[in-house]
Amino acid sequence: MRDQKKAEEIAAQRVQLLSPLLADSLDNAQARQIKAKICEQTGISERTLRRYLAQYKTAGFSGLKPKSKDQRYSEDAIPANILEQAILLRREVPGRSVSQIIQILEWDGLAEPGLIKRSTLQEKLAQRGYSSRHMRMYADSGVAARRFQKKYRNQLWHSDIKYGPYLPIGKDGAKKQVYLVTFVDDATRLVLHGQFYPVLDQVIVEDSFRQAILKYGVPEKVYFDNGSQYRTKWMIRACAKMGIRLIYAKPYSPEATGKVERFNRVVDSFLSESALEKPQTLDRLNELFQVWLTECYQNKSHSGLNGNVSPETAYRSDKKSLKFLDPEIIANSFLHAEERKVDKSGCISFASKKYEVGLNFIGSKVTVVYNPANTTELTIEYEGYTPFKARELLIGERTGTRPKLPEYLLPKAAESSRLLNAATQKNKQRKEQQTPAVTYRTVRKGGSDNV
Repeated sequence: MRDQKKAEEIAAQRVQLLSPLLADSLDNAQARQIKAKICEQTGISERTLRRYLAQYKTAGFSGLKPKSKDQRYSEDAIPANILEQAILLRREVPGRSVSQIIQILEWDGLAEPGLIKRSTLQEKLAQRGYSSRHMRMYADSGVAARRFQKKYRNQLWHSDIKYGPYLPIGKDGAKKQVYLVTFVDDATRLVLHGQFYPVLDQVIVEDSFRQAILKYGVPEKVYFDNGSQYRTKWMIRACAKMGIRLIYAKPYSPEATGKVERFNRVVDSFLSESALEKPQTLDRLNELFQVWLTECYQNKSHSGLNGNVSPETAYRSDKKSLKFLDPEIIANSFLHAEERKVDKSGCISFASKKYEVGLNFIGSKVTVVYNPANTTELTIEYEGYTPFKARELLIGERTGTRPKLPEYLLPKAAESSRLLNAATQKNKQRKEQQTPAVTYRTVRKGGSDNV
């Protein structure tokens, strides 16, 4: 009875793991992204994930139940001595795959070909604490990551993206998945900003980050995972402009961002409730989320805080002063920046358009600072020059006057050829250094006076 209950719990966990992949309107690109995220967070291989999917599609919930011990041992038992050798092979080279370990065991004559099944050995290694995820976890420090909590508010912010429900917001009412971006304060667990967005790119992180800063000031540090939406040139530039220290978690260490991950699990209860309301628009979903966030999280006691106070109370009662920046600094920090090379006409190409920068910069690379929402005017930055504006080049019916080159680019008249003068001087020096050759043509045969 106990084994049956345990098998059902494992099957339920596997269904929860697969739930993002079971949507009908999921395309191949989205499925690949979701699979990669699941594998990164859980440590299981993509092959195992595909096997779970196939089992679920074939037999439903029961297909995800693990086999009983008796059945497993009778069908796929691995002798103890072979298992110990497999563990030794994994310890020798932690990066060895299960398939490579089986191949070595067969080549060494320790196991008959086909005796060891890949899934069985993988399960046995995981049971003994030698799965690939375990080996990555202990590779750097040899110990599990320890919990930490900052002392004051705004010392450290976390952020993450959670896959949300499907809403009829696509073309012709087609359902599209939405994504939740949250920023959480480490010391108080307060959600500084949280919002669902219709796309999955760096723009949604930018918007959420900006709104959190406008409401609560700038943090000392931010701590993100290695998602492509966070590891961007824009994020590096924005944090540098605002004096924020930017830290990325080590790869394959989802526990490093555990606080925001735990909040995301709390959000699952909201998603269950909102499904009953059947919101038809993104605005309605965000409206429901803000109500739930305020009443069911921000102002609810939190076991991770001293005195079980709420995140709102912990943040408001903190005596650490908040740091707010000038709106112009914030606006400039949230602009994008890219490099462009100036052509021989003093222009750059940007967003399939031409912008006049100036002949002084011909052949140089300048930094283009811009607002993605409005590119009619760009800001040009170049070392040694005050940043200036560049507008889109308008091409009329008639050609304009050819601009004059800067004086330093104009050819300079010469009184003589410095090359030929230098060559003449060099030739003179060469002749002076050469030893005169001795000729014997004037020596007479037998002449004693010339001997």
